[in-house]
Amino acid sequence: MELLAPLWLLLLVPLVAVAVTYVVMQRRRRRYAVRFASLPLLDKVVPEQPGWRRHAPAAAFLLALTAMALAAARPVVDVRVPHERATVIVALDVSRSMEASDVLPTRMEAAKQAAAAFIENLPDTFNVGLVTFSGSTSVVATPSTDHEAVAGALAGLPLANSTAIGEAVFTSLDQVAAMAEGDENLDVPARIVLLSDGTNTSGRSPDEAAIAAVEAAVPVSTIAYGTQEGTVEIEGRLVPVPVDIEALAALADGTGGAAYTAESGDELAEVYEDIGSSIGWRTEPREITPHLAAAGFLLALAAAAMSLLWFSRLP
Repeated sequence: MELLAPLWLLLLVPLVAVAVTYVVMQRRRRRYAVRFASLPLLDKVVPEQPGWRRHAPAAAFLLALTAMALAAARPVVDVRVPHERATVIVALDVSRSMEASDVLPTRMEAAKQAAAAFIENLPDTFNVGLVTFSGSTSVVATPSTDHEAVAGALAGLPLANSTAIGEAVFTSLDQVAAMAEGDENLDVPARIVLLSDGTNTSGRSPDEAAIAAVEAAVPVSTIAYGTQEGTVEIEGRLVPVPVDIEALAALADGTGGAAYTAESGDELAEVYEDIGSSIGWRTEPREITPHLAAAGFLLALAAAAMSLLWFSRLP
């Protein structure tokens, strides 16, 4: 037992520490004790409570830890970035049905105005070409960054019989291929924007054109333009020229493009604006680790600054 006596004495140390602490606290309490004549005086001498400031440093520090933990996971988000280059072919129907006045002043005039605005508003680095089609196709303007010249080529387009939608796609694909020849950057995207108000009546079918567009990896976005009540006068009689929405939608869907309808000049302008925004931008993944790490660092600094400023200590 003698050998164990010193070990038992160690159990007294915490008791002594508690006793000493109690005595010291009591002495300090008596030293700073103040008697007040009335309770209202107590509010005037008691320090103001920190309130929300008491929790602000801890909250900022917790947010800092959260941001740094997320940064460690190296998260990725999708962001929209502008295309630096692209080739866009505008294919415009110039068949006789475009004389219909169900869209004022006529389908043709409203289409030319909207197409001109679309071409001029595309990014300056984009190559834009213009193809027209009726019973046959014509390359009115080869792809170029001179958008003003391409838009100017829309003036005075002659109208003709028949509608060769499939041939218009093939001709547009030829223009895209010509631009790609000798270009070291094979990743330049291309898009065909085709506006028509009728059904394919000559040349190769839209189905054949869709297959070729898929093989070339060139989406075709279509605009079915006009109303189902449209008519044109041919040899003194009115001939109905309804829009073939289904055929144009099938062409767009089959190539990965978008199908639109427009029954007025204002609607057509909105369609072209939507197409322009989708062509001009792309979505790509971006890692945001540096941003989260920086946010965590700044929040930690803010927590330390608030704690030192208000409480003279670090959190």
